[in-house]
Amino acid sequence: MPEHSVEVLRGTLDLLILKSVSWGPTHGYAVARWIEQATDDVLRIEEGSLYPALHRLENRGWISAEWGLSEKNRRAKYYTLTARGRTQLHLETVTWTRFAYAVFAALDAPPRPA
Repeated sequence: MPEHSVEVLRGTLDLLILKSVSWGPTHGYAVARWIEQATDDVLRIEEGSLYPALHRLENRGWISAEWGLSEKNRRAKYYTLTARGRTQLHLETVTWTRFAYAVFAALDAPPRPA
């Protein structure tokens, strides 16, 4: 685990949640664990951020939720990507990819002339 955590930029959490649920139904705890694993523990999502984001995405119609049983036989809410959510995931992926390339280009750019 890194000494310093990276603060998730506005909008990034929504994109990561959409990606996490894009492979099939999953519960909130699994979403948070996937984000941590996918980012080599650089991004850690706390419950106080995750669950309001899941509810926000559900209210927007990007994910749907259904109660079920977890692997440990506990009641859990499972989230699934909707058709609208799949469209949003594509749009946000394109936007973030473009943004990331622009930031890397600026970081690799030569110094400006004096």
